[in-house]
Amino acid sequence: MSAAGNKSAIRDVVIVGAGAAGLSAALTSARARRSVTVIDAGQPRNAPADGVHGLLGHEGISPQELLTRGREEVLSYGGEIIDDEVVAVSGAEDGFTLTLRDGSAVEGRRLLIATGLVDELPEIPGVREQWGHGVLHCPYCHGWEVRDGRIAVLVTTPMAVHKAFLFRQWSDQVMLFAGDHELSEEEQIKLQALDIPVIEGGIEGLEIIDDTLTGVRLDDGQVVAVDAVVVATPMVARSELFAGIGLEPTAHPAGAFIDTESFGLTSVPGVWVAGNATDIGAQVSGAAAAGALAAQHINTDLIFKDLDRAVAELNDERAGRAS
Repeated sequence: MSAAGNKSAIRDVVIVGAGAAGLSAALTSARARRSVTVIDAGQPRNAPADGVHGLLGHEGISPQELLTRGREEVLSYGGEIIDDEVVAVSGAEDGFTLTLRDGSAVEGRRLLIATGLVDELPEIPGVREQWGHGVLHCPYCHGWEVRDGRIAVLVTTPMAVHKAFLFRQWSDQVMLFAGDHELSEEEQIKLQALDIPVIEGGIEGLEIIDDTLTGVRLDDGQVVAVDAVVVATPMVARSELFAGIGLEPTAHPAGAFIDTESFGLTSVPGVWVAGNATDIGAQVSGAAAAGALAAQHINTDLIFKDLDRAVAELNDERAGRAS
């Protein structure tokens, strides 16, 4: 569902990204009687997942159904959604211009970035095919579904050992596949304390039968039976487009994000960020909440910006009459 509207009119708020953060912000903005346009490139991060979990009132809903409902709600309050990709961003506060792939442009007084992030998956055969199903990354998103199961944590980044500690809360059958990672003495002690065995040897790939993950295949030919695989992927904010207006990603042990202050406000006047683009660990519920808070902050900012302008005009008018 899409509404293209009048692309030549300047909007109060333009939102890039139509995930939980972007749509939540759009809904809040539209209900505040703001002209709001959402631009959606159609690349939701959680599309491969079977369901959204931990979202009050929507437990287990499919990611696509959640976004469909969100779009309908935004449109019902007069919001606008454009299905296209932003290819360039320029301008400053009260005059941002976003150029779309179809050659048109959208202008806005305020800009909210809700582009999410990209999971940089390890190049292990089977990981990409099973991503969101047999291959997981977040215990709060999927831990319940694999509780008591045989969980293999693959050490493809330094953060992976931390994942093993977390998933141990959901199962006492967690295994750590260390690969060529050299465990520190502290890590070894913690793994022993939690009774997490360390599987030595290189990882050749995942064993998949009839589209179902069944094991991890080592370089010596051995297949270790598992029910789920966990990877700690680098999570990198989709931020390349916004370097031209002064936004650069900040490095983090788990990836990269766009740094913000309270309510998603950035160092660039008129620009906010919400969701995984600034909070790489946020679940759907947190991203939606951040979008709503950012929209409230943007609306308040616009109210007082317009109030200051009205007061200045009134004072000018009075000064003119006095002269």
